[in-house]
Amino acid sequence: GYSRETRALLFRAYRHDPTFAYLFNAEREGYEQRVLATIRHLVKQHFLQNQPALGLFLEDRLVGVALVAPPQRRLGVTESWAWRLRMVMDTGLGCTQRYLAYYNAVLACVPSETAHVLPLIGLDPEYQGQKLGQDLSERLLAALHDWCAVDENSQGIVVDTGNPRYFEFYKRQGYEEIGEIAVGPVREHVFFHPNPQVSLAVPDATV
Repeated sequence: GYSRETRALLFRAYRHDPTFAYLFNAEREGYEQRVLATIRHLVKQHFLQNQPALGLFLEDRLVGVALVAPPQRRLGVTESWAWRLRMVMDTGLGCTQRYLAYYNAVLACVPSETAHVLPLIGLDPEYQGQKLGQDLSERLLAALHDWCAVDENSQGIVVDTGNPRYFEFYKRQGYEEIGEIAVGPVREHVFFHPNPQVSLAVPDATV
């Protein structure tokens, strides 16, 4: 499928991410290789376990993607010993432990056992900071919300970011902040978007 394109896009989206800069030690030589290896292993394991992903295309080109961890399999990737071993070999024990601590801290903020989590979500940096980029981001989130709404057992979607430029954007899309965690010097904000089926679960008022 689109595994290679997904890895390439997410690498470009995360290479300058403040959270990843701390987790994988941007000050030390080989930072980009560590980020590339992490994205590769996360995406590979995600697809290996047949977990869902949503892609956004513009003229047949992948411009946005989100990996979705369903409620019952949120730890599926990171609990894999094969994944952990590959991470240690390619990024080092310290970086692997940092990533696991960060991801588990995010999961600890999740308000419901039946919420979907987005371990990775990214828009092609070529479109970031533009009106088109904002439109594409909104379309990707809208597709995620529609997809999640089909699952009547889902309470909603959880996403996190340490990049201040996205805080207000997520709030405008109907996300509420449910937690804040320290990732080194970065304040990681955790957001929750309730499933429309949940938020609109009111008695039928028709007569």
